[in-house]
Amino acid sequence: MKKLSFLLICFAVWTNAQKLTSNELAIINQGDIDSALPIYQTTDLTQHQTLLNLSSEIDPVDPNTITLVKRMKESLLATDGGVGIAAPQVGINRKIIWVERFDKKDNPLEYFINPVIVWRSELQNLGPEGDLSIPEFRDQFYRSKVIQLEYVDLKGQKYSEIVEGFTAVIFQHEIDHLFGILISDKKEKEKNNSYLKVDAFQKVK
Repeated sequence: MKKLSFLLICFAVWTNAQKLTSNELAIINQGDIDSALPIYQTTDLTQHQTLLNLSSEIDPVDPNTITLVKRMKESLLATDGGVGIAAPQVGINRKIIWVERFDKKDNPLEYFINPVIVWRSELQNLGPEGDLSIPEFRDQFYRSKVIQLEYVDLKGQKYSEIVEGFTAVIFQHEIDHLFGILISDKKEKEKNNSYLKVDAFQKVK
C-alpha cells in the first residue's frame, strides 16, 4: 500500500511538471556543470523580467534537475553570507529553492523541490531582509512566525513539516521568488498597510 501511495505521488508530480525547455537546458548545462550559475540582478532589464515571472513545477527525477540543484547550491555558497536562493535567481523559472536551516544543528543548507506553503500563522514578526538579486536594498518586513511546508526531494518523495522563526522567514522570502514577488515591490505594495503590534508572550489576565 505504501509503495502504491509513493507511486501515485510521483505520478502526480511528474504530470504537473512541464519538460524543461531548450533555453532552460542551455542555461543549466552552460560551462562547467559543477560550477556556480550567475545570479540574476534587477539592474539588468532582461534578468529583472525573469525574476518577475511565475515559476512552474519541475520533474524531480530529471537528471537536469539534479544538475540545477547542485549548481544553485554553488551559486549560494559563492555569495557573501547569502542564506537562501531560488531558481529564478539563476535564470530558471522553476520551483526549486535552497535554504539555510538555522533551526537545525550546524545550520545546514537544504534544497526543496516544488515547495508549497500550505499554512501560515496569523502571528507575524517584523525583521530585516535583503536580496541577492537586488543590490544595496534592505528593509523591514512582516512575515508569519510559523509555516507548514510541503515539498519533494530528488527521488520524488513528498514531505511535510512545520518551520518557525528566522528559517520560516527565509522560506517565505524564497517562495515569494517563485511567484515573481521581489521584496522591493513588496515594500511598495504594503506601504499603506497597518499592523497591530502584539506581545506574543503577554500573560492573559
